[in-house]
Amino acid sequence: MARAAGTIRWADPGLLILGSLAAGPRHGYAIVGDVEQTSGVTLGPGTLYGALARLEEHGLVQALPGEQRRRPYRITPAGAQALAQHVETMTRFARTARGRLQSRAAGGAA
Repeated sequence: MARAAGTIRWADPGLLILGSLAAGPRHGYAIVGDVEQTSGVTLGPGTLYGALARLEEHGLVQALPGEQRRRPYRITPAGAQALAQHVETMTRFARTARGRLQSRAAGGAA
């Protein structure tokens, strides 16, 4: 996943994968497509399967029986809880940042 120098990255692969799997079980190619559609981030195969392995190791996703060459994954209850906690933290941060930007635009900060 390439990015321009100096850009800030908010797209943790594990978080993006959990967000995709929150909608239901998916195989790797479907996860990549969903993540790209919802976030604009393209996960390469190494990034995707490395993150899936880590998530599975931590009990946040579970591999399901394969369909030919495609192996679907599903989010576990622990994964859903972890995703919910991250989303809540991101929401608090976004609210705070938005308020600060609005204050700045109104002349409250230089």
